[in-house]
Amino acid sequence: MLLVSDVAKRTLNSFLRRYDLEFIEQGADVEITGSYWGESEAGIVGRAVYARADTPIHSLLHETCHVICMTDERRTSLDCDAGGSDLEEAAVCYLQVVLAGNIDGVGRDQLMLDMDTWGYSFRLGNTRDWFENDAEDAAEFLMNHGLLNTAGEATFRLRQ
Repeated sequence: MLLVSDVAKRTLNSFLRRYDLEFIEQGADVEITGSYWGESEAGIVGRAVYARADTPIHSLLHETCHVICMTDERRTSLDCDAGGSDLEEAAVCYLQVVLAGNIDGVGRDQLMLDMDTWGYSFRLGNTRDWFENDAEDAAEFLMNHGLLNTAGEATFRLRQ
């Protein structure tokens, strides 16, 4: 599983800055601020994404995508629990796969394997089958909110 420590910190900082988000790496012995799942899983508070060196990249991307996909009103009061609808959750999963292809050292293939290993659950079984054959509603959500363009590429904008 790919971890935060496997990707250059400047790469992660640069990636999150494209969304006007802040990446905060915490020490190994610190409980991650804003983590819904605890342990080494990423956390979110407002426009900040928290992680440690042992945080899985899929977790960092997933929580980042929650911040991207929620309304500005929810983002303003965000502390740990992103909430949102089932469709928004699917859009978060879809966007994290798309964005993985834009981060040096990550890539879509690795991310989908890591999502499967962690235990993400999709109707078609694995992440790749879902992403390629059963995620039209998630892609449509992202396009409708200006988060993906019609070519399926990230716009690097937050949902308004």
